[in-house]
Amino acid sequence: MREVVKKTARAILLDDEDRLVLIKRTKPGRTPYWITPGGGVEHGDTTVVEGLRREVLEELGGKLASCVPAFVDTVPEPGGGVKVQHFFACRLESVDPSLRHGPEVDEPNGMYEVVRVPFTPEGLATVDVVPATLAAYLTANIEGILTLLRRDLQ
Repeated sequence: MREVVKKTARAILLDDEDRLVLIKRTKPGRTPYWITPGGGVEHGDTTVVEGLRREVLEELGGKLASCVPAFVDTVPEPGGGVKVQHFFACRLESVDPSLRHGPEVDEPNGMYEVVRVPFTPEGLATVDVVPATLAAYLTANIEGILTLLRRDLQ
């Protein structure tokens, strides 16, 4: 079995209007791309979900109302081992941009723009979500993700 050398936690984050909250990344010399909020699980995080909540607060100034495991992606890492990316279906409770902090805000490499797109096939077609495995999962599972966030499931 391959060693897990990195874990990340990312939010498939929907607002109260069922719009998908993404971060548009624009780096010098690269074509823009869109990522879900989240990032690396740090040693001080007691759980993957705690790491996700911390990352959403840092990147968006956001608080999560609900968080349900949805998708796991395993990616080989250069030098050996794998990165396990945990994706959670989440509902956004609140956002206060003044609470944003961390390297994305304090020392950005390019631009981080928070965008919201309709969580529909047409809305997803307007953005280049990475990784490609997540983009395919989102497109194929819109109804399923919405079902994960229904109150009667939680």
